[in-house]
Amino acid sequence: LLLQWRRWRGLWRKVKEARQRQERGLEQMDQAVRAFRQQHPSVNMVSVLSLSLPELSEKIQDGSLPPEHVFYAYVGKALQITRETNCITEYMQESEAQLQQAKPVGKLSLLYGVPVSIKDSIHCQGHDSTLGFVKNIDKPLAEDSVVVQVLKRQGAIPFVKTNVPQSLTSFDCNNLIFGQTCNPLLYTRTPGGSSGGEGALIGGGGSILGIGTDLGGSLRFPAAFCGICALKPTGNRLSKKGVISGVLGQKSVAAAVGPMAKDVESLALCMRALLCEDMFNLDSTVPPLPFNEEVYSSTQPLRIGYYETDFFTMPSPAMRRAIRETKQLLEEAGHTLVPFEITNVDYSTFNLCVRGMFADGGASFLGKFEGELEKGSMGIFFWLLKSPDWLKTLLSWITKPFVPRLSYILRSVRTNTVEELWGLHNEIEESCHQFIAQWKKLNLDVMLCPMLGPALRIGYAAKLSVAVSYTMLYNSLDFPVGVVPVTLATDEDEQELKNYQGYFRDWWDQTLAEAFRGGEGMPVAVQCVALPWQEELCLRFMKEVETL
Repeated sequence: LLLQWRRWRGLWRKVKEARQRQERGLEQMDQAVRAFRQQHPSVNMVSVLSLSLPELSEKIQDGSLPPEHVFYAYVGKALQITRETNCITEYMQESEAQLQQAKPVGKLSLLYGVPVSIKDSIHCQGHDSTLGFVKNIDKPLAEDSVVVQVLKRQGAIPFVKTNVPQSLTSFDCNNLIFGQTCNPLLYTRTPGGSSGGEGALIGGGGSILGIGTDLGGSLRFPAAFCGICALKPTGNRLSKKGVISGVLGQKSVAAAVGPMAKDVESLALCMRALLCEDMFNLDSTVPPLPFNEEVYSSTQPLRIGYYETDFFTMPSPAMRRAIRETKQLLEEAGHTLVPFEITNVDYSTFNLCVRGMFADGGASFLGKFEGELEKGSMGIFFWLLKSPDWLKTLLSWITKPFVPRLSYILRSVRTNTVEELWGLHNEIEESCHQFIAQWKKLNLDVMLCPMLGPALRIGYAAKLSVAVSYTMLYNSLDFPVGVVPVTLATDEDEQELKNYQGYFRDWWDQTLAEAFRGGEGMPVAVQCVALPWQEELCLRFMKEVETL
């Protein structure tokens, strides 16, 4: 007991030091902004912050807006937003030196002078990538991830790292080191996760461009909940070298690195900048596919598949209305909309995704928490994972008639043999081919799909891992998919929510209804999907939805 007490005391000391470093970083931001304002009292920070990324970039490029004005405007706003939402974990003070060194020579890079926020799990030289784990504190990385290197070569200035949920396997944003991040639009709601710090910072206007990751909706939940846009590309379109995944080594569900911003044009500008020779040279496993301007700028009418529900997670009234209204606007604009019959989402969620991520019985996942200050809300899940396979099987059999979804989860977290894992990989490939065959049979260009929303109340996301069905499907298929906010939840949606029962009418459905409640005025988004490697077409469709 004495040894355990000493170990715990040591861990809490590290947490305290990390929080003190976080606070010192915020003080450095405050001092930097104060010093700049004293030297340049006439600079209108509000007008700088009102510019979109393309507008801002153009003004920097033509010399009418100095990069210093942009940088300190965003450092000041970021400081305000993190004081309100707790979204920043580290200030990269070296960004001030990078700003001084970035003097224009010849033709300027696409992101010259643009401040960029970076998710905690993406390596930045000299900074921790904690994933919310105490063991990762005071372990600064020796070099930047490839995506950060390319951003810097394109003239961007990474200036802060942002908060994540512990282990990244949650669509909330809370960990023992830095605590809970709040939604900037309503502090009692979650910003989503796992790129939740990014969502909160950009949604609050404290960053103009951010980079996050997505293994089940981790870019899309924060974007949808905070009223911004995000693109989850095909898994290998952007380099993942120097980026930590939630479950290391698993290949069943494809993770991706992608941009987050206030509008679609900003995402497109970021993709243009990243898809360059530097990216392909620094990571030769990334296919050398430059950004296809012709596809992105096309105005040809689109043939669009759509569905209102996946028959697994019942959509909230606002989600259903978002799809119907967007469908109508697209049809009025001359596009053709075709119903798409989505099937077997329950099987895909449990037998392909959950089973794929926990194919080792959860051993890798549990290993990350060894020696950690464990969180109480994960206690039952840890107990399930630690249970022997015979007990998981028995409990799965007992619970099937009463709580079928719990039964599926128990069955999905058993340890697989190598033969079973190979069979699973084959099944995932087959399901992808079947989905594409259905897509091609309808001659579709893109697809319009629901996105969970409005933002859930804080404390609920950790209990609702089953609600990732709308997003995780496209990680399993490895399709590019973006999120665009299209409406706000209304009083009428709130009234209709009183009749929400869900498809299973179980504890999860009841909890999801509670989590949605009180979301009037919060943004609701849709997902825009394209076939693998067609990010430009996905962005083009997103732009169309955004414009309408």
